[in-house]
Amino acid sequence: MGNWHKSDEFIFSIHNLIMKNKTLIAYISKSGATQEAASEIAGVLRDKFRLEVDLVDLKKNPSPGLEQYSNVIIGSGVKMQRLYKEFFNFLGKDLKDKQVAMFISSLEPRDEAIEKYVNPALKEYPDVKPFETEVFGGIMKMLWKTVDKRDKKKVQAWAEKVGKKIKH
Repeated sequence: MGNWHKSDEFIFSIHNLIMKNKTLIAYISKSGATQEAASEIAGVLRDKFRLEVDLVDLKKNPSPGLEQYSNVIIGSGVKMQRLYKEFFNFLGKDLKDKQVAMFISSLEPRDEAIEKYVNPALKEYPDVKPFETEVFGGIMKMLWKTVDKRDKKKVQAWAEKVGKKIKH
């Protein structure tokens, strides 16, 4: 019987080792800005930090399994002054044992967007405690013009900051 316990401990240790740096980036995007940011973040985490990263579009897969991930990054665009319902549905998952980071794509300045969108979401889901939160510029297409505030360098810098914190 003692061998089973040691064997179980070994399997658990291997499982933890495999899980240690596995990261899920779950996002919801309409215009593509949030999807682009998610892809850029994944690239930085893979290339610079050698992390295993899975990207999940919450429109296509609204309820991804979280068991295999120790790190979760969630991103949402803003539509008609609101974050997407898929973002809120995802925040309702059990994230308390995960390292969570969060970003949104918005045309509004960072502090305004945090106050208007992120803080109310975190108030609604008090178990979610992100170690990093950021606002990236979004894109809005109108009939007569396109407003584009995307900033790839800002996304990359934030991804590096996140990578340093989850590298352990």
